[in-house]
Amino acid sequence: MRYRIETDSLGEKQIPAEAYYGIGALRSKETFEITKHGLLRQMIKAFAEIKKAAAKTNLDLGLLDKQIANVISLSCDEIINGRLHGQFITDVLQGGAGISMDKNANEVIANRANEMLGGEKGSYNLVDPNLHVNLNQSSRENVLIAGKLAGIRLTKKLLLEAKKLSNAYENKLAEYALNKDEPLSIGQELSAFNEVLERDIKRTDAACDELTLINSNYYSAAGIEANPLYAKKFVKYVSAYASQDLSLAKNTVENRRNLDAFTWLSSALKNMIMNLSKVATDLEILERQGKVKLPKVETGDSPVVLEMIKQVSFYIMGNDLTVTRAIEAGELEENFFLPVIYACLFESLNLIRRAIRTLREKTIEPLTI
Repeated sequence: MRYRIETDSLGEKQIPAEAYYGIGALRSKETFEITKHGLLRQMIKAFAEIKKAAAKTNLDLGLLDKQIANVISLSCDEIINGRLHGQFITDVLQGGAGISMDKNANEVIANRANEMLGGEKGSYNLVDPNLHVNLNQSSRENVLIAGKLAGIRLTKKLLLEAKKLSNAYENKLAEYALNKDEPLSIGQELSAFNEVLERDIKRTDAACDELTLINSNYYSAAGIEANPLYAKKFVKYVSAYASQDLSLAKNTVENRRNLDAFTWLSSALKNMIMNLSKVATDLEILERQGKVKLPKVETGDSPVVLEMIKQVSFYIMGNDLTVTRAIEAGELEENFFLPVIYACLFESLNLIRRAIRTLREKTIEPLTI
């Protein structure tokens, strides 16, 4: 394998010649080989959208050369469209508030932009990851915004799956012409299952809305400060590129200090899976009473899908506790535990979505009454 040499404040390091990541990302990967799981694609896309929005903002304000801004934007578009995701190599769990995630994005975008201009990867002589790609930005703020964007997308995917389950309940009621109002009937039970699900959908959707409030990612030598012109443009562009209505927080310190939007979402997810676990228990009871017949998906009599739902519920409760404690541990406007917050929250969103799909396909739709 061919290598190139890159240098930082810690010294030199060999980087695979064809790699788009650089020395910062590689040092992080080697230091934090913890889960050996990389960033979710929703998070990678969010970083690209943030970098594209910052480049356009800096261009509008005359702070970035047009040619450089254009190649940064083109590089970001490739990542948004699914290219170069394998070049994001940092572990999902890491120290330093996750800023190596942002550093990884800067390096990949800069190397691809240099390549577009005829330069060599690792030289950074045409497009620099810090001077150009990360111009006027706070890496910590970028990590926070990227996490919110990823959380919104994963929540929307979950809610679509939850709505399919709700429709499956309604279809089952219609299939057997069940009366929702007959006391203690199977129709009333299924209707109750759906009612609590619809309530959980509304709770989760409301919690997701809180993630749309962000700060500008503007940074100056004196630290984070309000820049109304930069902020207005940045929020406008990142909203457009991410196809998500975002709003600028009125109090930047409060928005960075209090991450209770993530707590609210995590709590809503815990309620949703807890209620689904209760449904799993009730379906077992209804079968023992002879009111329903559960489909068999494996040999033997064990209701394996319902057992899985309960196990996912136990798992999510643990994740919720971790998210809560990690948010509690923030110090002033800094929270160094964003990586574990994201790891647990995003895992919960994906686990519940898959569990709901399995429950619908393997139990509710083929359920016999």
